[in-house]
Amino acid sequence: MHPRFLPRLLLAIAGLALVAAPFVRCTQETQNEIGRSVRNWTGNDGILEIYAGDKLVKRFMKIDKLSTALGTKDGLPRPYRFGYGVLDADLDGKPDPGAKQIYFEFSDYSTPYVFYENPS
Repeated sequence: MHPRFLPRLLLAIAGLALVAAPFVRCTQETQNEIGRSVRNWTGNDGILEIYAGDKLVKRFMKIDKLSTALGTKDGLPRPYRFGYGVLDADLDGKPDPGAKQIYFEFSDYSTPYVFYENPS
């Protein structure tokens, strides 16, 4: 390496260390929140399937994230998740024409579900 590039390299490494330092100290939940917001900016196309036993009973599509509910007064996590998605009422794997995003929530403890990114 040519000696005149060394100061630029050291400056770049120092800049990277300054940018990365806050993430090293973050709790796992904070890192997850940061990750969710980055994914939200890029736009996820998630699918949530709800099961009753081994039978698929509900499917929501075009979900950008699932969130854990927090208490209004204590800020503690609640035992349910929520989000917005398009209901696939006929379970054919395609959003119905004209379908709008709707709010949904489900229990973390008693709802068998699968959440995944649309592979198409």
